[in-house]
Amino acid sequence: MDLILWRHAEAEIAVPGQDDLQRALTHKGERQARRMAAWLNHRLAATTRVLVSPALRCRQTAEALGREMRIVPSIAPDVPITNLIEASRWPKASEPVLLCGHQPTLGQLAAQLLAGVEQDWAMKKGAVWWLRWRQRDGEPEVTLHAVQGPDSL
Repeated sequence: MDLILWRHAEAEIAVPGQDDLQRALTHKGERQARRMAAWLNHRLAATTRVLVSPALRCRQTAEALGREMRIVPSIAPDVPITNLIEASRWPKASEPVLLCGHQPTLGQLAAQLLAGVEQDWAMKKGAVWWLRWRQRDGEPEVTLHAVQGPDSL
């Protein structure tokens, strides 16, 4: 199973009293989302399920893909990583899954799946971490297939 973790692109700074879920992308964030979406669309299988946090900045980031996506309230900001594991059906899903979400949860999920540790790994805004689960010699194995940031595209 492939699990693609995509952190939302750069968003506006919250103003006092603003609902965090309503923060939009900046102009730079819109460019980051378009660049990363183009890179992803050259690599993602047509069957990839795209699961997106209800936050506006995540919806705007994922919309750049131009693919069908599903808004999943359980992957909103500051949720436990178990929510992301359940939503993606890791590692049992029969199709690749792209999760468009937030820090620190995405970094924590990568740390848990790749290293089996509870740590806050940093994931840059707009970046993608592509993880792959497979059986190798009868043992489960998780590998880091790719890491890509939008500013290097």
